[in-house]
Amino acid sequence: MSRFIGRTAATLIAAALALGATAPAFAGECPAGKAGNNALTGAPTMPKDVTDDVVGMIDLAPEVMFKGYDLRVRKLVVQPGGIVPLHSHSGRPALILTASGTIKEYNNRCTVPVVHMAGEVARETNGLTHYWVNEGSETVVLYSSDVKSMK
Repeated sequence: MSRFIGRTAATLIAAALALGATAPAFAGECPAGKAGNNALTGAPTMPKDVTDDVVGMIDLAPEVMFKGYDLRVRKLVVQPGGIVPLHSHSGRPALILTASGTIKEYNNRCTVPVVHMAGEVARETNGLTHYWVNEGSETVVLYSSDVKSMK
């Protein structure tokens, strides 16, 4: 499966470069000294002012013998004050390209919010639980590429 995740990463990096980034930047890392368990008490569980549209999908079974899994790309548009609610990435790895704007991620592995800026790619892996909030005044556009179970 890592070969396919690598292909997805390459696609997102190429997109970041096409958007004008001088070099790919991986985001989503907790700032130094801030790693730790975050219970995410009071985390939002419903979306707010966000659209989530699938822009492409491939059934991986005929492609690479991963029956029951899709590789998909989604475009999320998060308005000021918008929320991508609490969710888990257990069994659903993803790469998220912030195409425009700045957004904060609150996750179970970091005691402070992680800031994602345009041109950066966040890695979402097994065991991650998090939510994203647009606390700024401009619309944020994210492209999510993930491998998900069709179940």
